[in-house]
Amino acid sequence: MTTDTTTQQRVQCPSCGKKAKRVSTVTLGALLNEESADLFKTDSHACCDSHDEGCKPIAGDTGWRYCDSQDCEVVYFSEVGGTTYNKSQLKVSVGVKEKTGERPLCYCFKHSVSSIKAELQSIGKSEALEDIRAKMKDPGCRCETENPSGSCCLGSIGKGIKIAQEELEMNDTLIQTPPTPAKSSGSKGEKIAKIGTIVSAIMASSCCWLPLVLLAVGVSGAGIASTLEAYRPMFTVVTFGFLGAAFYFTYRPKKVTTVGGHDCCATDTTSGEDCCAPAKGQFNIIAMNKVMLWGVTAMAVVFLLFPSYVGALFGTGDTNVVTNDMNQAVIKVKGMTCEGCATTVAQAIHQVEGVDAVEVNYEEQEAIVGTNTSQTIPKHKILAALTKAGYSGEFVEENSVAKPSANSVEPSIPVDGKESDKQTNIPPNEPFLQTVLKIDGMTCEGCATGVSEAIRSVPGITDVHVDFESGRANIQSPACCTFPKDTVLSAVEKSGFHGKVIVEETPVSTSNTK
Repeated sequence: MTTDTTTQQRVQCPSCGKKAKRVSTVTLGALLNEESADLFKTDSHACCDSHDEGCKPIAGDTGWRYCDSQDCEVVYFSEVGGTTYNKSQLKVSVGVKEKTGERPLCYCFKHSVSSIKAELQSIGKSEALEDIRAKMKDPGCRCETENPSGSCCLGSIGKGIKIAQEELEMNDTLIQTPPTPAKSSGSKGEKIAKIGTIVSAIMASSCCWLPLVLLAVGVSGAGIASTLEAYRPMFTVVTFGFLGAAFYFTYRPKKVTTVGGHDCCATDTTSGEDCCAPAKGQFNIIAMNKVMLWGVTAMAVVFLLFPSYVGALFGTGDTNVVTNDMNQAVIKVKGMTCEGCATTVAQAIHQVEGVDAVEVNYEEQEAIVGTNTSQTIPKHKILAALTKAGYSGEFVEENSVAKPSANSVEPSIPVDGKESDKQTNIPPNEPFLQTVLKIDGMTCEGCATGVSEAIRSVPGITDVHVDFESGRANIQSPACCTFPKDTVLSAVEKSGFHGKVIVEETPVSTSNTK
């Protein structure tokens, strides 16, 4: 006998040629008639022994196979040799091999094709599957010693329901089959965990992206960045909690049918005939769930790290960098907590009319603004834009490269309302003139600050004091030069207000100026 023939006889029925599954000798000893069963009394293994660890899959080569072909008389055959046992040598009827009569399917809880037909006729459906699952928990099944197959009967029950419906000529839509693991109760928790992971990760990074979104649609984000930043650690922890739950639900061992918490399936099964055999498409669903989980994980990481790379993604300044030939101003910005905040600050300042370039340094907590030499730095508008975005700022340094005209001097551009030490081209004892403007349209101290900054940026102006309550602006300029009236009035107009001269140039001493 060749090796190929021996191998074929070990797995295929010598009578019908169908591939058979392995069966325990405990089953043969329990179900064969007394004369035949004596050969198997020495085997004490029992996968459903309640005193052991519960039902276990058959491990190793038992030497025997079970044939469930309906048109074959052989029930058991040896893997080596020609020993066979037929239906007549068993104590019980092998239901799956019968075409008429009772045809038992579940030997532990007494369900058969006949009992299923009775259910279909009385209530229109079969509750055999639900009854077996309920009873498998308490008191448990005895598949290995009761069922000729030696394994779970749910696969046979599903086929039995179909047979009963066909014999009763019932519609196939009433067929009930065991659910696959993909529809287990854990799938709901898995979906919730995945969705929770994404939502919490998005919220953890909202302190960076939400102000940008609000700024883009013109809505004030005042205070929202710092508020959300305070909750960022909590959202991060929640994200990892949901992610851990998602991994648990996805990768935990899944069992379709259990008896006392243990698997009772044979290690060698035939496709679609055993409750533990994977349902068609089950592998693809499980694989897809794992791919989705890793996709969710990647998305969570992207959102959690958003504050770290948002500056590189959107930039913290305009494509036109601040250069030495621009009017420049340095702003100390308060409220930035990450690179995302730096991006928001840059976008807010860049939207201000007249700003040509912005560079924001998160580590230094400052922003450098650049404008064209013919354009004054719109300080009040920049500060208003920062406030709207949820931050605050203070100008700490300014450098103007505007060239003075032949009839003017190069003034200093003070930030704090006090004249700078740099007064190029102004003689040490040069007297000053004061001009008073009437300003219309101011409604708050912020308006007064804006007007003051606009006038102060005009070349030739050495000091400005704007009083909101009286609506007047006292402007100081050197007596050696003509007061730049038209330029000053134009600056006031650009700042959004209207001015007119009510007191012409009046000599004042430097000791009386503010």
